Amino acid sequence: LRFVARSAPPATGLYGTDNLDATLVDHWLDQASAVVSGGAFQGMCETIAAYLATRTHLVGHGLTVADLAVWGQLSCARQWEAVKKAPALAHLVRWLDMCTAHRVISDVAAETVAARPGAKRAATQAQKVADNGSVGGGADAGGSFDINLENASEGNVVTRFPPEPSGFLHIGHAKAALLNQYFARQYKGKLIIRFDDTNPSKEKNEFVESILADCATLGLDHDVVTYTSDSFPQILEMGAKLIREGKIYIDDTPMEKMREERINRVDSAARANTVEANLVLWGDMLAGNAQGLECAARFRMDMQNDNGALRDPVAFRCNLTPHHRTGTTYKVYPTYDCACPFVDSFEGVTHALRTSEYRDREPQYVQVQAMMGLRKVHIWDYSRLNFVYTTLSKRKLQWFVDNGHADSWDDPRFPTVQGMTRRGLCIDALKEFILMQGASRNVNLM
Repeated sequence: LRFVARSAPPATGLYGTDNLDATLVDHWLDQASAVVSGGAFQGMCETIAAYLATRTHLVGHGLTVADLAVWGQLSCARQWEAVKKAPALAHLVRWLDMCTAHRVISDVAAETVAARPGAKRAATQAQKVADNGSVGGGADAGGSFDINLENASEGNVVTRFPPEPSGFLHIGHAKAALLNQYFARQYKGKLIIRFDDTNPSKEKNEFVESILADCATLGLDHDVVTYTSDSFPQILEMGAKLIREGKIYIDDTPMEKMREERINRVDSAARANTVEANLVLWGDMLAGNAQGLECAARFRMDMQNDNGALRDPVAFRCNLTPHHRTGTTYKVYPTYDCACPFVDSFEGVTHALRTSEYRDREPQYVQVQAMMGLRKVHIWDYSRLNFVYTTLSKRKLQWFVDNGHADSWDDPRFPTVQGMTRRGLCIDALKEFILMQGASRNVNLM
């Protein structure tokens, strides 16, 4: 093995990428010879499992001859079948499954595993899965997709996956992406990936690139990539139109007081502004001057409504941070509550799939489109993924990175797509898990 690895082109990475990697590879090649059936077998397996707890591969970030050597020993060890279910070996099992699924050694694995006890039964089970359809088969994968999208017909369904470029995709985003793809393809329609880039303070090109890479990893078959910022001129024009119609007013109330007034259902004093006064303040916002920075544009809805989302939500706010695509062209940006209903209708989206956490905001979405005089977009809300002992909050994940607890968003402890794949999770397994949830509204805690 040493000779084969050292003779291979450096690009293969079989001996790592530097001298330190090569030293570690040599260490594991020596250790591999001890992975044989006997009294010390389980103890050696537990040692390797503990080492793999925070690693995807034995050395570096790619498959090396060290992985091949240890994988070969375990695959041939008859005692492995007797001990592999031990909880302490979970990380070793995960690593072994990842190696076995690797395209370079899958053919060798098939021949090796065929000789192990239980192989015939496993092959029969695998054939049953194949007969029932491959991963990503929708309802056959275990989840319910029979939701009867309103007014959906073949060739006339357009869905969108709208990530904000303020972090990497996590498992919750993966569910949204795959569900939108499922219904777009089921109805032979169109799938849009739209970057919701309305907050320049959080967004970076780095995240745009990582999200596109994650979409490719998930096998997302999108038709077009767009950006909310593509529609900024039209959205600002719509804002000015709604101000002239009295449907938006400009409020210079301090943020904390505005929040208290919304909670207590108290009308803002700015609600009584004339259209002329609102247009003057709107000009200040567009200019990004001192007066404009103190203002926010709010929809005139119903401050007495039991649904807090309808109590004059903010439509536009100032932000002088340069935008990752438009630079300093704009000083005013639409909120998600303003931009999403507009761009969904503007881009031809027919069905907006949203997690159930947005259910209270659905009446707001519908009312915003009505105020703008836009075509109605049908909404379907599905259950979000809820986990214990795991956070999907991008703000919290960013905190771990910023405070040095993780090097990046691809840390194998993170629930991000890149983190989970570094951990050793196969993409097909991730897709099968997500599609097993279906498009149901039933909430599950995992």
